[in-house]
Amino acid sequence: MRRKVLGAALGQCVHVAGLDHFLRLCEDHGWHAVPLGPAVPVGYLLEAIERERPELVAVSYRLTAEDAVPLFEALRTGVARLAGPRPRFVFGGTPPVAAEARESGLFERVFDGSEGQSAIEAFVRGTEHVAGAARYPDTLVARIAAAFPMPLLRHHYGEPDLAATVRGASEIAEAGVLDVLSIGPDQNAQEHFFRPAELDPRQDGAGGVPVRTPADLAAIYAATRRGNFPLVRCYSGTRDLLRWAELSLEAIHIAWGAIPLCWYSVMDGRSQVPFPQAIQEKQAAMRFYAERGVPVEVNESHQWSLRDAHDSLAVATAFLAAYNARAQGVHDYIIQMMHNTPPSTSPAMDLAKMLAKLELISELEGAEFRTYREVRAGITSLPADAGEARGHMAASAIFSMALRPHILHVVGYSEATRVVDPQVLIESCRIAQGAVRLFLRGSPDPTLDPLVQARKAHLVSEARILLQGIRQLGPDRTDPWADAAVMREAIRRELLAPPHFRGNPHLCGRIVTRCVDGGWEAIDPQTREPIGERARLRVIGVEAEGV
Repeated sequence: MRRKVLGAALGQCVHVAGLDHFLRLCEDHGWHAVPLGPAVPVGYLLEAIERERPELVAVSYRLTAEDAVPLFEALRTGVARLAGPRPRFVFGGTPPVAAEARESGLFERVFDGSEGQSAIEAFVRGTEHVAGAARYPDTLVARIAAAFPMPLLRHHYGEPDLAATVRGASEIAEAGVLDVLSIGPDQNAQEHFFRPAELDPRQDGAGGVPVRTPADLAAIYAATRRGNFPLVRCYSGTRDLLRWAELSLEAIHIAWGAIPLCWYSVMDGRSQVPFPQAIQEKQAAMRFYAERGVPVEVNESHQWSLRDAHDSLAVATAFLAAYNARAQGVHDYIIQMMHNTPPSTSPAMDLAKMLAKLELISELEGAEFRTYREVRAGITSLPADAGEARGHMAASAIFSMALRPHILHVVGYSEATRVVDPQVLIESCRIAQGAVRLFLRGSPDPTLDPLVQARKAHLVSEARILLQGIRQLGPDRTDPWADAAVMREAIRRELLAPPHFRGNPHLCGRIVTRCVDGGWEAIDPQTREPIGERARLRVIGVEAEGV
């Protein structure tokens, strides 16, 4: 026999939309719902309780709090006189009325709109009071499976003070809006954590939280063991990546490792590790995680786009990132797709670029190599004005949802101007939740736009030419795309290069790119017109055969 829930908007309240949504959610989870409708007198509700014998009574009231108080008192008095077993009561309304509902002592659970859909669903399912972390899957793959098509929400967090970060991590977990907390250590830690003699105290807190011992990381992790028990991960470090991987696995039970392929080296100055050792070190870190069954993200492609690389190069490097992860034995791979990067990229060209990446990477997928899609807004695209930034991040989330992501990496709306604190992080996640839920109600599919599809096909074709050119740099190599020396040669010969390399003594900086109709193209320096990959490679002495 199905459980029964009775629903009523009490007194003179005629607002039943929230109540109706709650009753429908109950029905979706196997309850039999009996709605009494709007403006239900207390006496009529009591009669219905005696007649229907529900297990649960859902009451709503959205008028003034002062007018709710006598209604709650009359209901509480009437319930005390009911014959037979007393039902459970749940309340939903505005925060001021919810405060009075809690004070009445009548209701088992009070919702004021701040809890989020997951908390309401947990109450309806009866899992809300399951102890501790048992309610929440503790691995990335299991958590994705439990949430999809709702993506997991991920956000970076690390204030320039350790104690503040620990407190903030606790507050964020208690809010229950974030599924994955990514700890952002400061640059000192990323480069010198295992070499304390090289730390520069003047740079403490620059770019993140100044973690200096394993206990610091463990304290942040312990602070998250409450609320919705978010998964935790951490930057990979820019040097000593294997030691960072070992530490992250032990101290924070890292949800997945995020590792570049070429970056965090002499290429970007975030460490002084030269090629090809820098690439080999990244590959070893991927292999470390793979051997322990930890998912891996290779955050490579967007690093090129952040430096104004043309789109076909970004697509090719996304493929190379996934290819190298698979070559190192990774089974669960996260495809990170940073939108709005470079900032002048249009939403249509963004989708085309990401679809091209997914098409190439899909050729690597199989039983031993599973992929999960992660999307995010580009941090350099956020407006400085907080109001505009809120709108921008919501719109970016809506557009990126067309890719049906498993993970939405939320970028806090304040990140263009100041470090994200817990309040901004929680608000940003709520904005993202609202955008995602609106999309999931049913949205047109912008990926089917002919312009998007044509651009995707063009980028796939151009990226294949570039990939073939790279392969031909190592014809005698067993696996050129996963060979660090071949990758180093591709960078040295400028097959892989963005304009921002100008002035770097380790690299070439001759390539010219610019935004054309919302997408980024390599440009012929003489004509200032777009140049295709075959012609571009021919100029630098590489013939892409067989494409």
